[in-house]
Amino acid sequence: MVSEDKKSKPQLTIEVKGVTKQFGPNIAVNDVTFDIRKGEVVGFLGPNGSGKTTTMRLLTSFYTPDDGTILIDGIDNQERDLETREKIGYLPENNPVYGDLLVKDQLDFVAELRGIRGADRRTNIDRAVEETGLQEVYYRPVRQCSKGYKQRVGLAQAILHRPEILIMDEPTEGLDPNQRVPIRELIRSIGTDRTVLLSTHVLQEVEETCDRLLIISRGRIVAQGTVDELRKMARRDTVVSVEVVGDDAIENSLNKLKSVRSVQSVGRIGDRKRFLLSVYGKVDVRPEVFELAKKRDWTLWEIHEETGRLQDLFYELTRENSEEGQIF
Repeated sequence: MVSEDKKSKPQLTIEVKGVTKQFGPNIAVNDVTFDIRKGEVVGFLGPNGSGKTTTMRLLTSFYTPDDGTILIDGIDNQERDLETREKIGYLPENNPVYGDLLVKDQLDFVAELRGIRGADRRTNIDRAVEETGLQEVYYRPVRQCSKGYKQRVGLAQAILHRPEILIMDEPTEGLDPNQRVPIRELIRSIGTDRTVLLSTHVLQEVEETCDRLLIISRGRIVAQGTVDELRKMARRDTVVSVEVVGDDAIENSLNKLKSVRSVQSVGRIGDRKRFLLSVYGKVDVRPEVFELAKKRDWTLWEIHEETGRLQDLFYELTRENSEEGQIF
């Protein structure tokens, strides 16, 4: 019988164990270990030259590890690479499409390369077109499509063989802000029944799209966790934002509170003054501020604890990452 623990434990679809990849004197990936559960959308963050693309090429069997093991749905991708490749859809950073082909012919060509024939080809193409919203440009040459639609074509051909895992390297690179939003929504939608690993250096992408994050720097995983977990890592001290209308001594009065380490004025909106209070330890200073506001007859518009910023943590963990000698 299968134990209850095994029944409830999420299935691991990607397992990376102590993987290292070196090109000459350059160590692109250095003893990397992580796993991804079935159905997760995971963001893979790191500056240029940190090892993101090399790791993805290792997962897709484009490269072979010098050391370590990669399991795809429990299968070693060095021992049975053809089988593991069938389980993965891959959208590389340079989207591989032919501009002179119609979108329909591009997808038909990829289906032929994948060995998808007969009724399955028509069914798979129809599903991919529907999932990625390509109906409007289906009979248009790829070169006449916008950058956003070209990315959709790339996504469609990556999922054409109905893979369990989707790996994408910088899928919104080069898109303008208006194009990024629908692609983010599309990735989230595609990820509802697949495991997704999304490489990017755009923090907003992962905050709005991903369940969990991996941060890599100089070939090593330096942090991993949910967005909330990493935000907590980014905020060492408790910081409380206060927006208030009152006398000219607000900042001085807030500074006298026992729990407050420092007060920073961060501007105003009309008569409302805004301050950030840095608090000792994990003390909740909000009741003290509320009582002080009543005593001084201030109008308290807003008071809340600030969350840490991912970009602060990202900078702290990756600032020593140098692109010199890191070309992968």
